[in-house]
Amino acid sequence: MASSLPAGDRKRLELARALATDSKLLLLDEVMGGLNPREVVNMIQLLQTIAQNGVTLLIIEHVMKAIMALSHRIIVLHYGQIIAEGSPTEIIRNPRVIDAYLGEEYLRVTRQ
Repeated sequence: MASSLPAGDRKRLELARALATDSKLLLLDEVMGGLNPREVVNMIQLLQTIAQNGVTLLIIEHVMKAIMALSHRIIVLHYGQIIAEGSPTEIIRNPRVIDAYLGEEYLRVTRQ
C-alpha cells in the first residue's frame, strides 16, 4: 500500500503518477520536505533526469541545495513580493535574498 511507504518512496510514487500522464510541465511544491540528506540527493538526481528528458520543472522549495542544483532561473518571493530574479549565482549574491532567507553565514560558507 502506498500509505505504508516511507516519505521518499511516496514522493517518488507521486512523481511517477504525474509522469504517467505524459506531462510536459511538473509543478512541485516542497518536494524535498521530509526527506533526509541522502533522499534529497536522490531526489535531485531523479529530477535532473526528468528535466533532461524534456519535462519542465516549476519548483517551490526551501532546500537551497536542491534549488541550486536544479535551477536555471530563480524567482524569489518574500511576503508575496518578488525580491530577486536571476541565475542561481546571481540569487545567492543578491543582498535582499541574503537578508530575507540566506543570512550572512550562508554567504561566508559559499565563498570558502
